Amino acid sequence: MLNMPDDSGYHFDPAIIVDHLDDLGTGLLRTLAISAIGMAGALIVGALLGAMSTLRIPVARQLITVYVEVFRNTPLLVQIFFLYFALPETGLQLGGFTVGWLSLLLWGGAYNVENFRAGFEAVEGGYVEACRALGFPRLAAFRHVTLPIGARIALPSVTNILISVFKNSSFMIAISYPELTETAVNIVAVTFRVFEMFLAIGVVYLGLVWLMSLGARAIEGRFAIPGGH
Repeated sequence: MLNMPDDSGYHFDPAIIVDHLDDLGTGLLRTLAISAIGMAGALIVGALLGAMSTLRIPVARQLITVYVEVFRNTPLLVQIFFLYFALPETGLQLGGFTVGWLSLLLWGGAYNVENFRAGFEAVEGGYVEACRALGFPRLAAFRHVTLPIGARIALPSVTNILISVFKNSSFMIAISYPELTETAVNIVAVTFRVFEMFLAIGVVYLGLVWLMSLGARAIEGRFAIPGGH
């Protein structure tokens, strides 16, 4: 009979996680930094360009359409590679941190443009017509009626994209930017403890996304349109 050695099985070792908490914490801070800038930028870009698209501003609307089509129909990984590897050939060198938040901003912003535009265009025309009948100029009617109502309509889809921006920060492993996922991979390369490391960062991502989802639902509930569905 073949006797298997006692150490043939896998033994979970939580000490590996504890020993590398400082490194993981530093990686997490980098993840939060690029995600925070990317999320804030995606929100601003989406609202601004969505408004310009809705108002049908000449030339700007066509340029916005090109931006949205390019970034919604190409993989985020290709966009990251273009910013990090291709742009330097034109003389524009961007560091890993800049590429991190900028790629997330551009990707999330493109999706939020459509989310906000759809929200603005979903506002009942009667509200705007009533505002114009009271003597409000077009921009004032948009600011006082379309913007506050349309933004509330778009809020659920916008918050979903912002959460996706955070999760997509892990793509920065492709350019070796030392965010949380890249940090875990580097630790695995030294310790060979794959299960512990990816369990640890999986729990971190899950916990943060869960908290963000709770916050998003609270915000959506706070700003929900009375009587809306």
